[in-house]
Amino acid sequence: MDGVLHALSPLPPERAAPVAARLKVLGNLDIAEHRLPQDGQFTLSLAGRPVSFRIATLPCRHGEKIVLRLLHQVEQALELGALGLSSDQLNAFRSALDQPQGLLLVTGPTGSGKTVTLYSALQTRNHDAVNICSVEDPLEMPIAGMNQTQINPRAGLTFQSVLRALLRQDPDIVMVGEIRDAETAEIAIKAAQTGHLVLSTLHTNSTSETLTRLQQMGVAGWMLSSALSLVIAQRLVRKLCVHCRRETGKTMDIPRRLWPRPLPRWQAVGCQHCYHGYYGRQALFELLPVNAPLRQAIARGLSALEIESLAREAGMMTLFESGCLAVEQG
Repeated sequence: MDGVLHALSPLPPERAAPVAARLKVLGNLDIAEHRLPQDGQFTLSLAGRPVSFRIATLPCRHGEKIVLRLLHQVEQALELGALGLSSDQLNAFRSALDQPQGLLLVTGPTGSGKTVTLYSALQTRNHDAVNICSVEDPLEMPIAGMNQTQINPRAGLTFQSVLRALLRQDPDIVMVGEIRDAETAEIAIKAAQTGHLVLSTLHTNSTSETLTRLQQMGVAGWMLSSALSLVIAQRLVRKLCVHCRRETGKTMDIPRRLWPRPLPRWQAVGCQHCYHGYYGRQALFELLPVNAPLRQAIARGLSALEIESLAREAGMMTLFESGCLAVEQG
């Protein structure tokens, strides 16, 4: 719950196998296969509403471990301004989305809200005059007006094969669920260089590390510098309950080179609204707009630290600074 593991009612051992088999049937998995990991997806109607789940199995010492991930269905347009971006960050984001071509990357660990950010961005350009195509694994949010394709490796439908096919569909905007390898990265970058706006995700810790990761995949610096328009790094953090949070009157001193002011200390003991002091999560963002000096730095192969230094000189707020600002606001 909100990124923290909680123990609920334990399942009796004699029920484990039947429950596992039923979940495998729902996810269209092989119920006789217990030695290999499997992945699948299914949708159920709960309280009259469709709820999609992603199922992943893993063989363990005493049986199979099964994880279900809820894939939230979107029933209305996502608002870009509701993500939690600062005004400067929002303006930079909108500016990149208004460009006719370029590569826009959203980075962060699994479960950091990257997909929601991508769909929020796509909704700002989702109208009849724009051809939006996506390749995803899985297809998490069905959106009206978008041409969405889910990969199926068993049938030979991979990110690479779908991407090549999409580029023959005259798309204006292409969304790639995740850049996982060098071939996918190369196709996405070439698409961004040839008149398409390409949005995708990557698993990196910061905006500057994203550039290093792509170069480690084999992407040439000159290709990256010419295609990349914006990199966003994000995290989801728990929010203190607004009903029971209180300032303690104490502060936490941190080095001035990291943050110019002492940070207030807060306390939330739990109440009838939250029960444990936290309620919901909010996103922290770090945006790296790729301007002319940064393009030159990327082409020259500067390190992640050097690129981050240039970006901070240009006014970039880091994830750490976004976190400090969130602490000040409670």
